[in-house]
Amino acid sequence: MTGLFVSPLVTYITFAICTGIILFAGVRITRLADALGKRTGIGSALFGAALLGGTTSLPGIITSVSTAWQGYADLAVSNAVGGIAVQTTFLIFADMIYRRANLEHAAASLENLVQCTLLIALLSLALLGLTGPEFSIFAVHPVSIVLLLAYGFGLRLISDTQNQPLWFASKTKDTKPESELPTPDGKLSTLWLKFAGFAAAIAIAGYGIGETGIAIARITGMSETVVGTLLTSVATSLPELVTVLFAVRMGALALAVGDIIGGNSFDVLFLALSDFAYRDGSIYHATTRDTGFILAINILMSSVLLLGLLRRKRNGIGNIGFEGIMVLMLYALAIYVVTT
Repeated sequence: MTGLFVSPLVTYITFAICTGIILFAGVRITRLADALGKRTGIGSALFGAALLGGTTSLPGIITSVSTAWQGYADLAVSNAVGGIAVQTTFLIFADMIYRRANLEHAAASLENLVQCTLLIALLSLALLGLTGPEFSIFAVHPVSIVLLLAYGFGLRLISDTQNQPLWFASKTKDTKPESELPTPDGKLSTLWLKFAGFAAAIAIAGYGIGETGIAIARITGMSETVVGTLLTSVATSLPELVTVLFAVRMGALALAVGDIIGGNSFDVLFLALSDFAYRDGSIYHATTRDTGFILAINILMSSVLLLGLLRRKRNGIGNIGFEGIMVLMLYALAIYVVTT
């Protein structure tokens, strides 16, 4: 498909169109997610962590897998790790528009704490793959298998903690439980069909982002790491931004935080699936040092977020707590390192 972009103008227009599709579908799928979380009894936090997090990650996963299949290892990996960094930063923007209290205070839940811990564990496994000995079985690193198994175990753990919780976040005047939110009407089958339709549109646009990302790297001469970290990862992460902003405006705070953290956990699986698609050996050892640095930044950002959820400070500077300021600083550091 890359050969279809015969000029820079066509490439940039296609990139913009795909980005617009992702943005439009992300708006619609957010509203459907909150409805399905309640109508199915799954709950907003778990639905955000699992199904919505995975669905809004479709553009990124298709971008990473398709570019890895074509041999662009660094673009595939940087798209994944860059997406995790920018999506964590999106939470800070949501914090700015929620004026009642610090979002980490109001949206604290056991499910989100477990999900954030799982995210740190998955990122650490990926870092082991990048920095450990170069080893693969049928061109697949063993870490990729472990990542898939660990993610499945983590989802089971989140479900268990929801059904039989042994720890509770204390309620305050700024906490808004899910039960206070209205349950949208409509046939359950219709809601699922709409959800699937928008998910398909997001997936197709994600493939277009990957192809245009390859073309942009060729046209501009920018490295795959820069294109993946600053362009494709941001474009494919737009559903996460739309989701968290709209969820906060609707008052679905657990869904907002759960989608970001859950989406980030799902994004780590980009590396595993890209490793399967990449046929020239382990993808973990076919990337530059910058991607490993961004991965380490992600671990630190997630740890800061976890501390914020545990500390539950109500207010901060401009309604942003210490964790928000640190996340912004870490993301700025990541951009500086990649671009210099």
